[in-house]
Amino acid sequence: MGKKRKDVFIGKNFLLQSEVAEELYHEYARDLPIVDYHCHLPPKDVADDRKFRNMSEIWLAGDHYKWRAMRSNGVPERFITGDAGDWEKFLAWAGTVPKCLRNPLYHWTHIELKRPFRIGDKLLDANTAASIWDECNERLDEPGYTARGIMEQWQVAVVCTTDDPCDDLAHHRKLAKSGWHVQMRPTWRPDKGMVIEDPVAFNGWLDRLAAAANTEIKDLDSYLLALRRRHDAFHAAGCRLSDHGIETAYAADYTEAQIKAAFAKARDGKQVTPEDALAFKSWIMVEWGRMDHARGWVQQFHIGPIRNNNTRMFKQLGPDTGFDSIGDANFAKPLSRFLDRLDQTDQLAKTILYTINPKDNEVIGTMLGNFQDGSVPGKIQFGSAWWFLDQKDGMEKQMDALSNLGLLSRFVGMLTDSRSFLSYSRHEYFRRTLCNMLGNDIENGLLPRDLKLIGEMVRDICYRNAARYFDFGLPEEPGTWSEGREKSGKKKR
Repeated sequence: MGKKRKDVFIGKNFLLQSEVAEELYHEYARDLPIVDYHCHLPPKDVADDRKFRNMSEIWLAGDHYKWRAMRSNGVPERFITGDAGDWEKFLAWAGTVPKCLRNPLYHWTHIELKRPFRIGDKLLDANTAASIWDECNERLDEPGYTARGIMEQWQVAVVCTTDDPCDDLAHHRKLAKSGWHVQMRPTWRPDKGMVIEDPVAFNGWLDRLAAAANTEIKDLDSYLLALRRRHDAFHAAGCRLSDHGIETAYAADYTEAQIKAAFAKARDGKQVTPEDALAFKSWIMVEWGRMDHARGWVQQFHIGPIRNNNTRMFKQLGPDTGFDSIGDANFAKPLSRFLDRLDQTDQLAKTILYTINPKDNEVIGTMLGNFQDGSVPGKIQFGSAWWFLDQKDGMEKQMDALSNLGLLSRFVGMLTDSRSFLSYSRHEYFRRTLCNMLGNDIENGLLPRDLKLIGEMVRDICYRNAARYFDFGLPEEPGTWSEGREKSGKKKR
């Protein structure tokens, strides 16, 4: 495995356990641009180039990963999502960090303090909280620490936000007119358009959709018309991906008459049967898939979470506050049926499948091969380790499954899936993990000691595959992007 080295924590060779891994990372992966094709960053913050007041505002607000850890550490909710001051919340988090040893939060926290905040070898705890708070807050007053400035430090080439079809996309248009060299593209996330089992929520969303599409929604046909109008508007604003967050796949049998009747019933505010709700979800997923294929988009499916498990806290705080968990639905058969329905008419778009449960890694890994058709390398993708799995162990398991059952070399790589501008450190974490895996295989004789061959594969996974796969207009060679960026007056990290 090579010589042992005493290195500082989160040092130059963090996670790199061999000299081969070091060379792969530093020579082939480290300085590549980032294609962040799925995240939850607020488009307004990017368009307005938001300046953050302090570390709590940029680091703790909205970060349910940290909130879960603080609750587990016995921190009262007042210091997590409540009315405590920003410094008090930061201090509560600092006191929690030492208890996160072996949790990926301990790694992410110190990577984010080092990059971009240039905090040295100091570990965050209650004793160092004040000095780190002051030093980082001073950095936030510097020009390079606004929302866009941080993205530039990480060499972000494209960021794809997650947007409801009812969104007006004004912030995307504003940024596009600004001439900024980083692309911000919307992503079509129509999940609320299939929750027919909740007629109050469903009709409220339909009314917003009707207003956004400037049309009345009175029946199934007018619903599809409104969706297509918004789909067209998203495409015009640069959208090239859809995304669907689903607990399982939907592929029940249905008839057109059944779907029309169920929609009419729900539009009248009446409760539909569970059978009709499943049929409607199965139908609308196919319709959305056909829209995406017609436009040449990529469709993404994030499968498996159980959301809002804690009713009391959901009523108090709402969704996305740290009370979701891994589900264990068996979705192999319905997923296969869904993909096959689209494939039968040659309307299956490029597709990325994510699972939140590692038990399903091999399910996804084998599902890919059923629908590859030779038209595009890696047309059906196994999405990167996601949510609870986007840490070293989860990344390794996902890449092992893909390697064993498909082609790791065609993988489109990492994304942030985050609401935080500091989460670009996840790309560094992923790249180090990838290079270490490949380096270990070389050291163990499982791969040839051909650093050019393996290094080019690293470049593909970290940048070039995404540049080829997505219709973003990116150059396949990352140097071209960097050169153009420097000519526009931007400095490399």
